[in-house]
Amino acid sequence: MTTFFTSESVTKGHPDKVCDQIADAILDAVLAQDPQAHVACEVTAVTDAVHIFGEITAEATVDYEAIARQTIRAIGYTEPGHGFDADTCRITVDLHEQSPDIDMGVRRADAENAGAGDQGMMFGYACRETDSFMPLPIELAHALTRRLSYVREMQIVPELLPDGKAQVTVQYDDGVPTRIDTVVVSTQHIDAISESELRTTIIDEVISRALPEPLLDESTRIFVNPTGRFLIGGPAGDSGLTGRKLIVDTYGGYARHGGGSFSGKDPSKVDRSAAYLARYLAKNVVAAGLADRCEVQLGYAIGVAQPVSLLIDCFGTEHAPQEHIRELIERSVDMRPAAIIARFGLRAPIYSQVSCYGHFGGNAMDMPWEKTDLADSWLRERMSVCR
Repeated sequence: MTTFFTSESVTKGHPDKVCDQIADAILDAVLAQDPQAHVACEVTAVTDAVHIFGEITAEATVDYEAIARQTIRAIGYTEPGHGFDADTCRITVDLHEQSPDIDMGVRRADAENAGAGDQGMMFGYACRETDSFMPLPIELAHALTRRLSYVREMQIVPELLPDGKAQVTVQYDDGVPTRIDTVVVSTQHIDAISESELRTTIIDEVISRALPEPLLDESTRIFVNPTGRFLIGGPAGDSGLTGRKLIVDTYGGYARHGGGSFSGKDPSKVDRSAAYLARYLAKNVVAAGLADRCEVQLGYAIGVAQPVSLLIDCFGTEHAPQEHIRELIERSVDMRPAAIIARFGLRAPIYSQVSCYGHFGGNAMDMPWEKTDLADSWLRERMSVCR
């Protein structure tokens, strides 16, 4: 059976990603001074204005406006006259301390049993489609947007501006990815380049270099700025908000999502830390050969340390009973929030590294939740059971 699956990615200059990057830069700056800080920072961006708001409880002195401007400048919004730039945009800050009702359930004398910062469900996923154990469409989409930013930053295509996005549709035959059916790249640019020249340049410098040649063929459809000109972009073209690119941040729609965002949240928020754990568990299941595809769901209640649920779904690809896989996980991993934080070292200022181009897979290959250190022991146990 032939099917098609599409995933998208966005560049660091996309308005929603501008907000995610500011929020995580603030989080990192706070954690660098106070690793025990509680942070729930949200950001919005519109034409020539940024609003930073939310809750931060920390023993830290942070210049939030300076961090925002530095982040915007690093993204590439430095030229006046485009509706948004680091030096002239107006920045307002409305931050207060975390609610004592929430803090009561999270801060405890028995730190190991600190409760989850909120209720919710989190999903993690892994499969064998790529070396990173990620679905192929989202990895290809990220490859395009990373390359798009690179050719702009390196002045290989100097006519480009920071905002952009990409979309890849992959054809599957009997569940196996076989070719790229459609590629869409939309990129902000200055008026000095024609539509035809831009199309040729993006195909040559971005698409042909970012995507694997064997998956492209004469029938692959390519769209570059399909609406025509893309002169007005970033927060000047569309408002931005933290947490609005959840699917881009995770698995490109290939797996379920609990609805909680990541950026701007310290690791006591299980929206973030437990989603990282769920990915870690799923990836180790697949790396151990226990399944070809695995989705892990975790459920938490606010103020309660142990998860209220754990679900393993291998979609019929398991090579061991799913009950056995669940038992392996429960014996091997402490899923309380404090234990997750300790296992991955999540009190460190590491989050800006994954605030764009995905929190999992190739973009996060050096992050602790991407390790497969459980796989060897699980594989040995599986082999002993099989004997």
